[in-house]
Amino acid sequence: MSTVLFARRARRPKPAVPGDEIQIQEPPAVPEDQGGGISSVLMYAPMGLGSIAMVMMFVRPGSGLMSYIGGGMMLVSVIGMLIVQLVRSSVTHKQKLHGHRRDYIRYLTQLRGRVRKALAAQQRAARWIHPDPRALWSIALGYRLWERRPAQDDFGEVRIGVGTQRSAIKLLPPDTKPIEDLEPLAAHALRRFLRAYSTLPNAPIAVYLRGFGQIQLSGDDAAVLDLVRAMLGQLATAHAPADVRIALCATDDRLERWDWLKWLPHNQDVDSRDAAGARRLVAEGISEVELLLGGPSFTGRPRFEADTPVTASEPYVVLILDGVPIPGDHRAADEGYRNAVVLDVSGSLPWHQRAGVLFLEVVPEQASTVSFDRLGRPQTKPLCTPDTFSATAASALARTMARYRVGEVSEDEEPMAADYDLAAMLGIGDVAHFEPTRYRRERMTAKRRLRVPIGIAANGTPLELDIKEAAEDGMGPHGLCVGATGSGKSELLRTLVLALATTHSPEDLNFVLVDFKGGAAFLGFDQLPHTSAVITNLSEELELVDRMQDALTGEMNRRQEYLRAAGNYASRRDYEAARAQGVPLEPMPALFIVVDEFSEMLSSKPEFIDVFAMIGRLGRSLGVHLLLASQRLDEGRIHKVETHLSYRIGLRTFSAMESRSVIGVPDAYELPNSPGNGYLRPDTQTLIRFKGAYSSSPYRPRRRGTADKSADQRVVPFGMRYIEPQNQPDPDPEPEPEEQDSLETVLDVLLTRLKDVGPRAHQVWLPPLKQSATLDQLLPPLVDDPNLGPRPVGGLQTGNLTIPVGLIDLPAQQKRELLVADLSGSKGNVAVVGGVQSGKSTMLRTLIAGLALTHTAAEVQFYCLDFGGTLTALAKLPHVGSIANRLDRDRVTRTVLEVTNLMAKRETIFADHNIDSMATYRRARREGRFTDVDPYGDVFLVVDGWYTVRQDFDDIEDKFTELAARGLSFGIHLVVASNRWSEMRPWLRDVLGTRFELKLGDAVDSEVNSRFAATVPAIPGRGITPDRLHFLAALPRIDGTSDTEDLAEATVELSEALALPTAPSAPKVRLLPHTLTVRELPGPAAPSPTSEMRVPLGIDDVQLAPLWHDFDASPHLLIFGDAETGKTNLLRHIARAVAAHHTSDEARIMFGDFRRELHDSVPTSHQLEYAVGAEALAKSIAGAAQALKGRIPGPEISPSRLSKRDWWEGGRLYIIIDDYELAETAGPLDSLVPLLPQAADIGVHVIIARSTSGASRTMMSQAVRRMWELGTPGLLLSCPKGEGSFLGNLKPRVLPVGRGQFVNRRRAVRLVQTPLVEGFVKEDKG
Repeated sequence: MSTVLFARRARRPKPAVPGDEIQIQEPPAVPEDQGGGISSVLMYAPMGLGSIAMVMMFVRPGSGLMSYIGGGMMLVSVIGMLIVQLVRSSVTHKQKLHGHRRDYIRYLTQLRGRVRKALAAQQRAARWIHPDPRALWSIALGYRLWERRPAQDDFGEVRIGVGTQRSAIKLLPPDTKPIEDLEPLAAHALRRFLRAYSTLPNAPIAVYLRGFGQIQLSGDDAAVLDLVRAMLGQLATAHAPADVRIALCATDDRLERWDWLKWLPHNQDVDSRDAAGARRLVAEGISEVELLLGGPSFTGRPRFEADTPVTASEPYVVLILDGVPIPGDHRAADEGYRNAVVLDVSGSLPWHQRAGVLFLEVVPEQASTVSFDRLGRPQTKPLCTPDTFSATAASALARTMARYRVGEVSEDEEPMAADYDLAAMLGIGDVAHFEPTRYRRERMTAKRRLRVPIGIAANGTPLELDIKEAAEDGMGPHGLCVGATGSGKSELLRTLVLALATTHSPEDLNFVLVDFKGGAAFLGFDQLPHTSAVITNLSEELELVDRMQDALTGEMNRRQEYLRAAGNYASRRDYEAARAQGVPLEPMPALFIVVDEFSEMLSSKPEFIDVFAMIGRLGRSLGVHLLLASQRLDEGRIHKVETHLSYRIGLRTFSAMESRSVIGVPDAYELPNSPGNGYLRPDTQTLIRFKGAYSSSPYRPRRRGTADKSADQRVVPFGMRYIEPQNQPDPDPEPEPEEQDSLETVLDVLLTRLKDVGPRAHQVWLPPLKQSATLDQLLPPLVDDPNLGPRPVGGLQTGNLTIPVGLIDLPAQQKRELLVADLSGSKGNVAVVGGVQSGKSTMLRTLIAGLALTHTAAEVQFYCLDFGGTLTALAKLPHVGSIANRLDRDRVTRTVLEVTNLMAKRETIFADHNIDSMATYRRARREGRFTDVDPYGDVFLVVDGWYTVRQDFDDIEDKFTELAARGLSFGIHLVVASNRWSEMRPWLRDVLGTRFELKLGDAVDSEVNSRFAATVPAIPGRGITPDRLHFLAALPRIDGTSDTEDLAEATVELSEALALPTAPSAPKVRLLPHTLTVRELPGPAAPSPTSEMRVPLGIDDVQLAPLWHDFDASPHLLIFGDAETGKTNLLRHIARAVAAHHTSDEARIMFGDFRRELHDSVPTSHQLEYAVGAEALAKSIAGAAQALKGRIPGPEISPSRLSKRDWWEGGRLYIIIDDYELAETAGPLDSLVPLLPQAADIGVHVIIARSTSGASRTMMSQAVRRMWELGTPGLLLSCPKGEGSFLGNLKPRVLPVGRGQFVNRRRAVRLVQTPLVEGFVKEDKG
């Protein structure tokens, strides 16, 4: 069948329906009785009494007949007068009542005529809108075919029958007196009048299909089909096929009764064909129907929602179900589809109460609505007499419309009812083949600059928005757009920006697009070369609002500086004029700033209004245009910028007051619900109604109009079922447009075409620092050195102790700078402070790795106290001399002592060679001097976790004090990481010149600014500098990957890359040996023959040299330790040293050995006494004490003779007691207490070894307390912490066997490894 293009004309106005309100007068009341009744009789009573008295005067005995006759007549007249008065009062009341009734009935008669005319007009209007089904053919053949548009209020409304309808004229009943006071006939007439004319009988009854997701019909099958045919007939006659689609899902045996549907254009899919032509939207299963209706584009519609606007991309769908079983959980039976209604004519859907469902019971003479009570029982209520429409009549109607197709529409006659494509308004044709450069060149004029169409005005002409300033005949430069939810505000903003991007080069116009919430408004616009910034989701990260404020302020300042530097131009207009005259200047594009949801932004950040006000003041001269958009308008917040807003766009608003605030009149509140309708106020006098253009419609590529050579030439029946096309040979290949994504829109295609066309805009907005840079990105390019590994090319930035460790964020200057640590001078000490998981350890690794990449291991060395457990990844770095964790206490102590010793050594070197500074010393080392005596360069002592030092290593904190005070002068640098600034004492904080403050646990602890510190996001590595600038630390890796998942592995790879065999390495930290033999120690010695001997007790941890115990300076020794810790071994070493240094005549040893473990430690010739019991020992010591008293020097002994010890004869006595706790109750040393102070002078020495269990009691004993008071050194071997401190403040520690804490006579503590004594001494035979 050939088709005819039908051009829909503008819809003619509907017949007017009177909608007046009539206030009906109240009926008359029963009139009151005026002067009637007994009162009027009583008024004539005195006259009657006077007449009777006169009769009595005339009638007396003897009077004549005439007297009696006269008296009787007088009496009769009085009685008649009373009767006449009573009768006259009654007649007057009735006449008055009849008059009121007549007047009211006459009023109702007149009102009846008026109401009847109104009802007749209402009937005509209703039958015009909803004609009888038998009259639809006349509409199909006339101009009214497909007259309804989606934007009209009766779109989707169809007639279902005739019945009683509420009158359009509202009859307002009067407020009357009580019913008993009303005139009965008039009141009855009023009631009859209201009953008769409050409704319109035999009026069309319609159902609004768009208000329901499903309509289920039951009852008589023939009546149901007649009604559905009538409904579909009117639907197809009044609505165009592009707006409404009718689909059928029926079983095979029921298809025949729907055969007439095939003729309707609404039931045909022009994009899909079979052998008979356009494919009918008919299937036997619900899934097949969904596929015919568009597949994903139809099933992807959201759930049913009443009154959703119908668009060209989402037409309204009527889906008929007949005999097809539908699962209860299928969306056709449950949530439905948006802009679709399901008509169930055969019980395919469950018959129970659901939201959004209309239930109708239809029999031949009556259609009733069905509702359900709380028990689910159906209840019917008569609605109307259903329409009937036979299959023959329906087929005739469908055949009448079958040949018509919608042609070009002249929207000029009804411009506000259509959707307008932006591409068509711009005249660019198929957007997929659009050539932006040529289009701009042909279009651009001075008048068209910054002027684009945004929609169609009410008169049908394109409406253009010109954002130029008024001096250039524009509407700008700044504007306001307000529209409620669903008004099309976001679409209008997208259309405006896209139109400007299409018509202008990036050299002419740039964009800054801001969406305070979400980001969907400008999704995809970041790929435009015009875009200087797309800023979204500010509501979720309010700190970004401050960043945007800095960026916009910085851009305004940049433009001012640019104009000044280019030639001191007053404005961008002057600049462009000079450029047009040939002055060699770079393009300075105009900047269009669009801020969506600015009201909510000001609610969160009220101070941002100052930025808008600044743009309003300066934007005109700097070429910056501002458009503020929001759903609501808060006049109290925008008073500072309101005077700068030239043009205003008001879409549909939430209230008339908002409309008045935006455009000066309440009209925007009364706009239709369909999106895109609005008003433009370009100046104070003009108000233009418009419909916005649409840029988000699905893109449909244009197809070439060539003849289809493969058309099926068969004659086939045109039925409901699908007919497979005849196989045809493959036609000649013809270029076809590429298959487009079903969800691709015109906006997407146009953005793709505009991508990379023109130079990239200057970036006003730099994204927040979230992704860390790597060291290879911050340093000069790295090249492989055959001897040293990766090094900056050409040796750039090497050897000067200056390295980049991150990026500083400068949003106001629209750039980022390197965060540089200059450790060569007074800022050589570093502090890294931040809360838990803030990136402190990573920044330490970055600092170490950066120095390692730019310096050799001969120039810098690192010694790390890794209390965080993350620095071990750098263990293979040749620059790292040691990494000690919290559990390796000896290494921690030795590391600090090694660095301290180095500082002392350099102090000596500096003094001996007149070196004035570390810079001089570095130059000398580069010249090869001092390398033989000092293998170190700049040494960095790195502490990751300062709190651990204070908590667990307080004994070495004083070493840090020395290093902090004097270390930098000798090339010793402290690098400290801590959780809080308050964990570091003031003396330490003061010397840490280079400070990196990361995200703190509590911003109040900030050393920079607590308020500014609170703005640091919780991103590892983010922090602030002392200059109040944000930074992000770099990652210690050189592979260019910013991932942190494998950061430890990447750091190890960096270390291995630098650990070449030919590369120098840092000196390792020397540790105390785990085992030490006597052969490794020097033998006992004495300065002179008369002096007491000096015994090496072991190797100390300070100098890693022998620790000498001088019996001349300290004649006694206390040894404490837990079981099996080396106490007895040390006593054996001391005893053997005595025997080795002295002959048996020079010295003897008295043993108190209760466990008999020292019996073979020395030859018996050196043994004075060997006691195995407390009493025997006490007795022996008492005897010795008695003999030693004679050695006490008297007054005659001069001081010079004290050291010679020549006033007494005999050998020295060494009292060695092991397991003293077994004898202390007997007090074996009590007799020696008076001699202890002069022990060295009289040649007696006491060495006690005791278990730490209960050692506090021993320290309170008389002898031991006196020894401690005399400054006797103590050696505390391994001991549980639970024993507490008993040697002064020395805390017990668990140590390896043979290792102890030595407390000298000055109470300084150092760690010592005692020697292991092996073998036994044989008995002397000579």
